[in-house]
Amino acid sequence: MMRCSTISLSLILTFGIGSGALRAQPVQPNWPQFRGPGGRGISSSKHLPERWSDKENIGWKSEIPGRAWSSPIVWGERVFVTTAISSGELEEPKKGLYMGGERPNAERPDFQWKMLCLDLSSGKVLWEHVLAKATPTQPKHVKNSYASETPVTDGERVVAYLGNAGVYCLDLKGHSVWSKPLTAPKTRYGWGTAASPLLHGERLYILNDNDEDSYLMALDKRTGKQIWRVARDEKSNWATPFVWENEKRTEIVTAGSGKVRSYDLDGKLRWSLTGMSHITIATPYAEQGLLYVSSGFVMDKSRPLYAIRPGAEGDISLQPGQTNSPSIAWCQPTAAPYNPTTLVYEGRLSVLHDRGELSAYNARTGAMLYDRQKLPEGLHFTASPWAYGDRIFCLNEDGITFVVQAGDRFELLRTNKLAPDDMCLATPALAGDRLLIRSSARLYCVGSTK
Repeated sequence: MMRCSTISLSLILTFGIGSGALRAQPVQPNWPQFRGPGGRGISSSKHLPERWSDKENIGWKSEIPGRAWSSPIVWGERVFVTTAISSGELEEPKKGLYMGGERPNAERPDFQWKMLCLDLSSGKVLWEHVLAKATPTQPKHVKNSYASETPVTDGERVVAYLGNAGVYCLDLKGHSVWSKPLTAPKTRYGWGTAASPLLHGERLYILNDNDEDSYLMALDKRTGKQIWRVARDEKSNWATPFVWENEKRTEIVTAGSGKVRSYDLDGKLRWSLTGMSHITIATPYAEQGLLYVSSGFVMDKSRPLYAIRPGAEGDISLQPGQTNSPSIAWCQPTAAPYNPTTLVYEGRLSVLHDRGELSAYNARTGAMLYDRQKLPEGLHFTASPWAYGDRIFCLNEDGITFVVQAGDRFELLRTNKLAPDDMCLATPALAGDRLLIRSSARLYCVGSTK
């Protein structure tokens, strides 16, 4: 098995924290996909809120029917969310990491899957569209939902991918453009699906790693017609794919428990990397010219976090004893979180561990800045962290957000609590000067609505 060791001092001296920092970018009013533009989870807005509760600094809140862990997305003044509404009673999800959440023989009632469009200023529901009506053919983990995949939009259309139903494309007024039913394959232990779709150029990319027939597929975003589909030698994973536009080329990066793989835009394999943990959930993304990939199943000793350079070809797996290579800038062997995706902000890479510990590394070199600092009473994290205004935000499953100073030292500034019935697994969305937090019960708009 691949091993990684401590980053050398020479690398630390060669690159400083500030050397890779990007210049300030314009505020992005749209949040079109999971973790926003580029899947990075950051905003340059200077007016996003730092303090809130279920009553303080709330522009509006709207009850959302059903159960879903998909994130909200935003285009202009429209907020889009998906949900799965059951015709019968469902077992309540249990928070935290635990064994025994499988429900292979649980009764599966009929479901309605819906897309809702809300007004960003008021929270008023502008329209709702029934995407599908069916009985799920596959079970799910008690903590999962039947609508955990985040939709995606390009400002002309909004696309929902539902692993137990299919792919559905609507225009921004809620009219159906096309749909494509898909067979729901078996997943590991019957845990269900979660990887979100991705739009790039004229194509929609769907990644479905399962226990029967894993694949990466490209569809024409205007018609839903399949352009290509490649089989993957993978079992179930839950990581969203990433299109990496770098200085060398544009490529599609997928994280898996078997391998990290990169494909060209025609589905041809460019490079691969072994050494991941047995379950991969976190989404790849790029910052400062490097690609960041992690895989951190909590039961594994190997939980690697990689920073990969552009231009790789072939098998780029590290050999025993290697710490880097021409293709890999650095690797930390046991640094990766399980559910949350990592975050690069102001030259530092933050790792939020599922049990409420925060670590930070130099994003260019992998040098540790601080390790596993405990967030008080901060158990159970699934949502990925986000950042703005020199702050890092970590939302736990109890609806408590921990606000941490972005810096070389750990400093917890405050906590923001939502209502007691707000269970939070979805990663929030940042839209201009507003923060959208989805809980099990409702959708909050935090900040000014003026």
